[in-house]
Amino acid sequence: MTATTRFDTWVFDLDNTLYPAECDLFAQIDTRMTAYVSALLQVDAIEARRVQKQYYFDYGTTLAGLMARHAVDPHDFLHHVHDIDVSPVSPDPELVQLVRALPGKRLVFTNGSHAHADRVVTRLGLDGLFDDYFDIAAAGFAPKPSRDAFDRLIAKHEFAPERAIMFEDLARNLEPAAALGMTTVLVRSGKDWSHEPEGARPAGRDDAAPAHVHHVTDCLKSFLRVYI
Repeated sequence: MTATTRFDTWVFDLDNTLYPAECDLFAQIDTRMTAYVSALLQVDAIEARRVQKQYYFDYGTTLAGLMARHAVDPHDFLHHVHDIDVSPVSPDPELVQLVRALPGKRLVFTNGSHAHADRVVTRLGLDGLFDDYFDIAAAGFAPKPSRDAFDRLIAKHEFAPERAIMFEDLARNLEPAAALGMTTVLVRSGKDWSHEPEGARPAGRDDAAPAHVHHVTDCLKSFLRVYI
């Protein structure tokens, strides 16, 4: 049985999964998050970054921590941090062909905003190929790897997890997917783009994959090309 007959739902993380981590969009987002936290808490950049990373580690995203601890308006935060230059992402005609060939539902599942997903997907040339951008707002602001985010995704799109495959650059975000019965693919990179606390970083190419990761690839296109 091939992947195209086994799966009828294809779930893709957005940042550093649909495009290479070497584009380093997160560096822009990271800087804007630090500035936002600094202004909100009236602290210097060093303290703001410490808080930012601690909330990421403790809550799954910086935003979740800011909402829990400081009642931040999530829409204001997302608008601010995603006001970035997406030109480092290049149009990818081969990826367009590969995604277009996938049968069934194609979903983007992101802890970012719908607007950010739309800008990046359009830049790649993939606009019109996804059934939905399931963003952090659609998840009720419960970020991956929260089980609630996955339950909301499945409820909205009514797919059987055992017939779904998920692609993601953060191993911890694949754990709930595997527990639900989805096939998981970890997309690794040679670039540590995140500078996150230990335990919350993306997997490097030399890192061993945890048991809930069923497949590992250094290139999304290569995986789709060969596995499909």
